[in-house]
Amino acid sequence: MHSEYPAVEGLVTGLSEGVLSLRLDDPRRRNALNDRSMRGVIDALELAQNDERVRAVLLSGEGRDFCSGFDIVARNAGSGGRPRPGAIQRRLPSQAHRLIPQLCGLQVPVVCAVTGYAVGIGFQLALAADFVVADTTATFWQPFITRGMTPDSGATWLTARAVGPLRARRLLMLGERLDAATASAWGIVHEVVEPGLAGEVAGELAARLAAGPTVALGLTKALINQAADAALAEQLPAEAFALEISSRSQDFREGLGAFVDKREPKFTGR
Repeated sequence: MHSEYPAVEGLVTGLSEGVLSLRLDDPRRRNALNDRSMRGVIDALELAQNDERVRAVLLSGEGRDFCSGFDIVARNAGSGGRPRPGAIQRRLPSQAHRLIPQLCGLQVPVVCAVTGYAVGIGFQLALAADFVVADTTATFWQPFITRGMTPDSGATWLTARAVGPLRARRLLMLGERLDAATASAWGIVHEVVEPGLAGEVAGELAARLAAGPTVALGLTKALINQAADAALAEQLPAEAFALEISSRSQDFREGLGAFVDKREPKFTGR
């Protein structure tokens, strides 16, 4: 079990009452990720996967915007010139293409608070979260095609699963932007709130999830994520296996006792 999460430039971390907070912290660049901050998020999630104190994760951004994507301008304007051919496909598996599966596979709920722009990988972070709380200033955008490039960070997989292939084409091939209300109507956003409230409401939701039966929540998340690609004959044994595990947890006994006693359960995450 790890006692502290490392401080990284561009990322603020904190663990309190079961909620691991990861706040992107580069508001001058609209919280665009770079190599250092992306590595910080990856490392924090790797620690969280093995830290039994963590029962939920809260993603947010400092200032007006959640995340304006990856800082490709800085990457291509360095003193060393543009990356050599092949550098992107070599680098992505250890960066964005590692981060997104981490979020999807993390066996605790992930809540994302979105204000302002969620662009590129910022959009993918929201799509990979289990719940998104956005305020009315939020704009979701996949700008890849407007840059003359193809999507990355799981954009084609996440977007098509979230909104279906027709709407995915609108986002990824036409570069359409979504406001918070439309993102909610399309099933991307869990709740839309007034400006300035996204962080608070998302924090309350993360706290609620952190107070839940962590083993059962993690297994339920895994089952939901695999369901779209699984036949019923595959999903039912997976549900039976998950039920076997969750029903042997302390939280199951607490939930059953609370039901018998007609009281609210007090889950401990074990």
